[in-house]
Amino acid sequence: MAKILFVITAATHWTLADGHRQPAGFWAEEALGPYAVFKEAGYEIAAATPGGVPPTADALSLTPEFNGGPEGAEAMKTALREATELANPMRIEDVRIDDYEAVFVPGGWGPMEDLPDNKESGMLLTAWLASGKPVSLVCHGPAALLATVDADGNTPFRGYRLTGLSNAEERQNGLADRAKWLLQDRLVNDLGADYRETEPFTPHVEVDRNLFTGQNPGSAVPLAQEVVKALG
Repeated sequence: MAKILFVITAATHWTLADGHRQPAGFWAEEALGPYAVFKEAGYEIAAATPGGVPPTADALSLTPEFNGGPEGAEAMKTALREATELANPMRIEDVRIDDYEAVFVPGGWGPMEDLPDNKESGMLLTAWLASGKPVSLVCHGPAALLATVDADGNTPFRGYRLTGLSNAEERQNGLADRAKWLLQDRLVNDLGADYRETEPFTPHVEVDRNLFTGQNPGSAVPLAQEVVKALG
């Protein structure tokens, strides 16, 4: 059966400019929504993290506040327990691209901590783009693309049209003023991307060649659906 790989942060916090460690991880909705889409479409799922460390779901993403109430929160927790593939990741450097049809990178604040400078992840995404297979990332997930920038400032993703969590959305999250940097700024300035955004927390997906990106949590499922359509 065809497989899709999730590359997930292993971080449990995001270090802010004042040194505070904001509890973090991956955002449950952004992983489990696409997980369900891919499974329903008949794909097997595998996961990889830096060091092969089991990933942590951000506790906030499992609360009633972010899941439409207590019932939604319990449903998200149940989905997390049942997504056993995500809890047993391999190391990123052990991934063989030929084994998978696409790669998906969920967001959360965790990716801001450990993926922008992860050389193994950067090498994997560079090779995946060259393979022509879908490279898909959502919300803070595109922070992983920053690891593809080499010492001379070159990256194969330069000029690609994409999206990711906007500065406006980070401000609404309440941490923009305390962050060391903002994702939108670095996607434009460091990656040289053609960044696009819509109104805060409105679903928004961009597709440019084999790069698929979503702006925010609500974009995760539509993004996964676009990947499934592209895979045919």
